[in-house]
Amino acid sequence: MIDKTLAEHYHWGQNCDGWHLVKSEVVSVIQERMPPYTSEVRHLHSRSRQFFFVLSGQATIEIDGQPQALVMLQGVEVAPGVPHRVVNEFDEDLNFLVVSCPPSHGDRITA
Repeated sequence: MIDKTLAEHYHWGQNCDGWHLVKSEVVSVIQERMPPYTSEVRHLHSRSRQFFFVLSGQATIEIDGQPQALVMLQGVEVAPGVPHRVVNEFDEDLNFLVVSCPPSHGDRITA
């Protein structure tokens, strides 16, 4: 059993948090929290395919220059080689899962 109280934690970006729920050589599942009005840097992954799934809040995910709005319990897949970034443009925290196969750490290229 795992939850964010037991998971390996890290900070990233503008006071954002991540918790490694699954961390293996073949798949990564991370729960992330982005405070209001934060964003990540536009980037891509050469090998990793990712799936973003909103747990609470609202997300704008820019995929290949096209913004997509996601609300709670909606998700979107990003293929390898496609520039993307997650933005929280709202007054509440954004909590989401990002599933990467293979894991995306070490496979990030700023776009």
